[in-house]
Amino acid sequence: MSTTTSKESAPVISEEYERQPVPASALKGPGKFWGMYAGEHAAGTEFMIGPLFLAWGVGAQDLILGLLLGNLMAVLSWRYLCAPIATSARMTLYYQLEKIAGVRLVTLYNLANGVLFCFLAGAMITVSATAVGIPFNMDMPAFGQLMPDSVLWVVIVAVVGIVISLIAAAGYDVVARFANAVAPWMVLVFLACIFLALPQLGVASLSEFWDAAGERIWVGKEDNRFTFWHIFFFAWFCNAAMHVGMSDLSVLRYAKKPSYGWASAAGMYIGHFMAWIAASLLYAVQLSEDPTNTAVLPGPMAWQAAGLAGVVCVIVAGWTTANPTIYRAGLAFQAIMPRQSRFVVTLIAGLVATVAGVFPAFAMRLLDFVGIYGTILAPIGAVIFADWYLSKRLGIQPFYADRQRVGINLAVLLAWAIPIGVSMYMIFGQGIFASFFPLPCWIATGLLFLLLSRVFNRGHVTNDEPAHAAADGDLPKE
Repeated sequence: MSTTTSKESAPVISEEYERQPVPASALKGPGKFWGMYAGEHAAGTEFMIGPLFLAWGVGAQDLILGLLLGNLMAVLSWRYLCAPIATSARMTLYYQLEKIAGVRLVTLYNLANGVLFCFLAGAMITVSATAVGIPFNMDMPAFGQLMPDSVLWVVIVAVVGIVISLIAAAGYDVVARFANAVAPWMVLVFLACIFLALPQLGVASLSEFWDAAGERIWVGKEDNRFTFWHIFFFAWFCNAAMHVGMSDLSVLRYAKKPSYGWASAAGMYIGHFMAWIAASLLYAVQLSEDPTNTAVLPGPMAWQAAGLAGVVCVIVAGWTTANPTIYRAGLAFQAIMPRQSRFVVTLIAGLVATVAGVFPAFAMRLLDFVGIYGTILAPIGAVIFADWYLSKRLGIQPFYADRQRVGINLAVLLAWAIPIGVSMYMIFGQGIFASFFPLPCWIATGLLFLLLSRVFNRGHVTNDEPAHAAADGDLPKE
């Protein structure tokens, strides 16, 4: 719980350290991070993404190579972009950004960040609800369905959302313990799904897998085909807001060393490699038995392949991803309402996520949604990166808004808004795949921030920057 003092005292301080650096006494060991990343990314949404790859017509070689290399780039982004700043500043994204961009501008960003995270968590609640509803013989949403069509669906989504929200509101330790407890079991279930699906696709041994993969599973569709580049950039940037966008400053600030960023590999190669392939195989089995059944429903697919264990895996996997996502959303809302307790604002985030989960649209259009939210949120990470490493070298005041007491840093506003505006036109106006845009947006925002800061903020450099020791290359020792 948060504790507050008089109006003239320091900002709110709580056990989650929303507005102060994490002290050494609160740092976590490596196991917390390996377990949390594995649990968060071996998740219910993987049961959506894997089938969507197949539905969009990706070929086997493009899929495997794209996932291997794209996930590698994601891990490197966590390790070498996010983790060093997180373990030096030890602040949440939201508090650190407030010092750079100004409280008024960061309020807008925090609102967008929190709401988009809630929508993402809502998609995960939808996934879990498709499994919870099986014993009730519930009508499931069809592929492409946007609106709920039954009272039972709304009730089940509400129950799932309440449970997830309470776990997230309990704080980082509870979220991490939950992930650590269930992650090993979920990995085994994903593996079981692979070995149960392969014989149904006519694959008697692993040596036959590659031939079958190209001939009967990921055969590609020339008229609507995902290429290597679609898979590569989607795998790299489906979590763009977390790594290059620096949202995981809020998580990795608890790490003792930057090398803990390698823990993200557990999520990328167990979840975003193995689990996506497992989910694709389940969908391929469904299509092989009934080519007209194109519904992407994680619960029924897992039930068909792995029985009760598969259903439970879908439920729990959705929770392990939604929990930290709602936790992050709560931190974003906490930055807007610093006098409110983190528990309360996290419950508010959970309520928004639950309402979003009622609408199947967020899950059914997940590939598009994650690309759009990454394009909107990731570029702000370039501002943090440039401010931390380059500002003092270029004669720019680090933490400009905090030092100069301005509510809006115009350089940040324009550097963020211009690339996003161009990207949204290209995505919605020209129909270009959304995951192609986080990288150019990130680079453009960083360069514009430095250029515009030289124009608007030049000449306001002070030497009292203890939090910016890393800007001169003094990173924590490995």
